[in-house]
Amino acid sequence: MGFFDRIKIGIKKTSEAVSGQLNGVLSGFRKVDEELLSELEDAMIMSDLGVSVAERATEELRRQAKNEKIKSREDLTSALRSILLSMLKENSGLDLEKKPAVVLVIGVNGVGKTTTIGKIAEKLTKEGKKVILAAGDTFRAAAADQLEIWAKRTGADIVRGAEGSDSASVIFDAISAAKARGSDVILCDTAGRLHNKQNLMNELAKIARVIERELPDASRETLLVLDATTGQNALSQATEFNKAAKLTGLILTKLDGTAKGGIVLAVSAALGVPVKFVGVGEGSDDLLEFEAEGFVGALFEISKD
Repeated sequence: MGFFDRIKIGIKKTSEAVSGQLNGVLSGFRKVDEELLSELEDAMIMSDLGVSVAERATEELRRQAKNEKIKSREDLTSALRSILLSMLKENSGLDLEKKPAVVLVIGVNGVGKTTTIGKIAEKLTKEGKKVILAAGDTFRAAAADQLEIWAKRTGADIVRGAEGSDSASVIFDAISAAKARGSDVILCDTAGRLHNKQNLMNELAKIARVIERELPDASRETLLVLDATTGQNALSQATEFNKAAKLTGLILTKLDGTAKGGIVLAVSAALGVPVKFVGVGEGSDDLLEFEAEGFVGALFEISKD
């Protein structure tokens, strides 16, 4: 089953929410006028696509309508798909070229960072890469224990410290181990820090500085994990995390259980950061590499009546 089919199943609730709102607006379509555009904008906002995305999309639809490029309902839905697709930055995959590459995984409590790291580790080890897991969430012993399980399952190495120890020191030790062992990738877990707690954000910035100092020439990814069920709050989270550690990508988890998955468009468009993976289930193979065209295509199920 390809990405389109799997993502279509995974985002069923999101798709139903978006298409339901848009079908309601388009049911009596006659022409593109200000009333229709206003209703479309409201529908996009109600579908958790975000205010900024809705405004940008509406303005572009207005421009195309004035140029007489939208004459039918099909023209309108096709134009909207293309507009939304253009807002998603292309996903070129993880940059792991210069070894040992570092993938720093961050996010608030409960979004599924540790599980996501395990799934990425499984994917990379199956590709033949030598992986080290850095148990940087030193505030939860359960997080390190969980990574231990993933290490045994995937054949990855693991570096962990004492509970409550300095997270940056664990990352430093993992980097040292990776250099000594000739590892390809270091996957770094971090504590589930609240984005409005400045001391925790400062600690995250410290980790980023350690990585920069120890591996200045290595490939680096900083991936923010977002829980799709949080809706619009995900945008404020992403904005604050991006200030502490420049993001290179997003991972959206729990997409299969929510009608709020459209927020991925708002976050990607606002920060200009690609979505790298989406989680559409609990299984280890349910973390999918993101394809923008497949996602936007699966998002819309606009009826023709």
